[in-house]
Amino acid sequence: MSLLDIFDPAAAPRPIGIDLGTTNSIVARMRDARPEAITNCDLEALVPSAVFYDARGRVIVGREALRMAGAHPADTIVSVKRFVGRGAHDPETKRLGTYRFAEPSNEEEARSVRFLVAGDRKVTPVEVSAEILTALKQLAEDELRNVGGAVITVPAYFDDAQRQATRDAGRLAGLEVLRLLNEPTAAALAYGLEKKQNGTFAVYDLGGGTFDVTVLRLEDDVFQVLSTGGDSALGGDDMDRALGERLLVVMEASLVVGSSMGGREIVRLALDAARQAKHALTEREAVELTLPKMGGGEATVTVTREELDALIAPLVARTGVACRRALRDAGVTASALDGVILVGGSTRVPYVRAFVAELFGQEPLADIDPDLVVAYGAAIQAELLAGDDARREDVLLLDVLPLTHGIETMGGVAEKVLPRNTATPAGARQVFTTYADNQTGFELHVVQGERELASDCRSLARFTLKGIPPMPAGMARLEVTFRVDADGLLTVAANEVTTGIAQEIAVKPSYGLTDEEVEQMLLDALDHGEADFERRQLAERRVEGTRILAATVRALAKDDGVLEPDERGRIEAAARELQAAIDGDNGRLIQARVDALDDVTKAWAGRRMDRAISAAIAGKAIDDLDAEVAHARGVDAHVEEHESRQRH
Repeated sequence: MSLLDIFDPAAAPRPIGIDLGTTNSIVARMRDARPEAITNCDLEALVPSAVFYDARGRVIVGREALRMAGAHPADTIVSVKRFVGRGAHDPETKRLGTYRFAEPSNEEEARSVRFLVAGDRKVTPVEVSAEILTALKQLAEDELRNVGGAVITVPAYFDDAQRQATRDAGRLAGLEVLRLLNEPTAAALAYGLEKKQNGTFAVYDLGGGTFDVTVLRLEDDVFQVLSTGGDSALGGDDMDRALGERLLVVMEASLVVGSSMGGREIVRLALDAARQAKHALTEREAVELTLPKMGGGEATVTVTREELDALIAPLVARTGVACRRALRDAGVTASALDGVILVGGSTRVPYVRAFVAELFGQEPLADIDPDLVVAYGAAIQAELLAGDDARREDVLLLDVLPLTHGIETMGGVAEKVLPRNTATPAGARQVFTTYADNQTGFELHVVQGERELASDCRSLARFTLKGIPPMPAGMARLEVTFRVDADGLLTVAANEVTTGIAQEIAVKPSYGLTDEEVEQMLLDALDHGEADFERRQLAERRVEGTRILAATVRALAKDDGVLEPDERGRIEAAARELQAAIDGDNGRLIQARVDALDDVTKAWAGRRMDRAISAAIAGKAIDDLDAEVAHARGVDAHVEEHESRQRH
């Protein structure tokens, strides 16, 4: 800070970058064109992501709050990031901490976890996160005096609910959120601008509560994400839990006792001891712990690095699945990578580093502090967005969608609108039409996932477009537009073209994806790909067959005057066979029956067309007919453009 800044009350606001972490959070700024973490009076950059609520209404954040966790486990919220975007009835919710949860009284309250702290006070993960962000903002103001906008990092695999919750927490803390930036991309940004090195890199980001892997290409200040993957509920906390369960045996307790007050203290002490042992084993081969027993007294236990490695091996192995998939999606091999960048405090664990080296066939890069590199990237991006850096026009970030976004169409089919790994910001548009006569509204169901049927994907939002004038089936034109902004947040707009009736919704799902859902969305798409395709094909053929059948019935009622003898009987027989096929589960048979009905109605359809044309031209001048033909050609071209679209 310059002397001018100190004495100028109108000093220009300075942008900041924030790594809102599961275990620790960091705020950084740019100084002399280089990122720098902002430290407290003890020169500590890491602010523990812990918030303590006391009975007098005080809120304490950081290291002091963390010290209160042992004595007040229910009133000290740690690792709140793992609860962001989760619903009250999410099966993962009550497994993640030694807390008291408020029972929701209505559907609205059920959309978010609510902690009971300091007696009967209810706080949400957004409010807890906002307290952490407020503390970081105050830390920045102590140094910069006037804080401008902030870039906040999120895991690449955070879904729309988790991203929106993070943005809401920033606003609640009084921050102008310039952008939400994916953590691996932030790390690559810091690494790429610091090292001035082009190439293809993998970013292995294992933090306290989330894991991300991103493959991206750095080329002359262009950062293009090729693929991304990960697990939004896997990190160092799970390692602590694995070791903590072993320590609880020594303490003559278990996770089951965590529901009582005495049990919560024991569980909290076990988890804290496990975390301390994990940190110590980074440098040592063994550590000795003295632990209290549930029934009184103490116990001494020695934990070795080998024992820790065995406990965390299954967790670390889960990261390998996501890494191999990310490489496959990016179309590169491990040997083709120019480097592997380590991010997150959990990558300090020796077993993790050895696993990464073996998985990618090369020693990972960790010369930039893994705890700070994400905050550095956020600070760089904040400076670029704030317009204070001459390079802002030269640096381009191309991130991607982690999962496909689409819409449910007739038959329960998931029509993909924005495919997975699409570069963001992004937009796409598709046109749909009505399925039934006189349909006056569209029910729109937005889904996320890789499966062919909407029922196998995750529901994001539902809304209705009403007020459409009654029209014959196929005449209405519904234009649906998907837009994903630079933060990865989705907006869906629907517009009925012929009337101009429109509606738009910012998609805010009720709760976030669990780790099982994230993995299963992709694994199931691979495991069930062929079966899913057959189910989709069956659904589509049922819809098409039903449409043709309905049109045939209407035509028989309207144009039976041009039927030949015995023709009605053959058509009705073919229609009955088609209906029977629709009621079955053989898509090929449905198609065959549709073709058969087409064959028996072809001649009749020709006679109907001849009669309609004769009636249309009767008594009209040649010039009038020419004008109508020209108009009809234009309509045909419009219909042909959209004839392949799914009916909704």
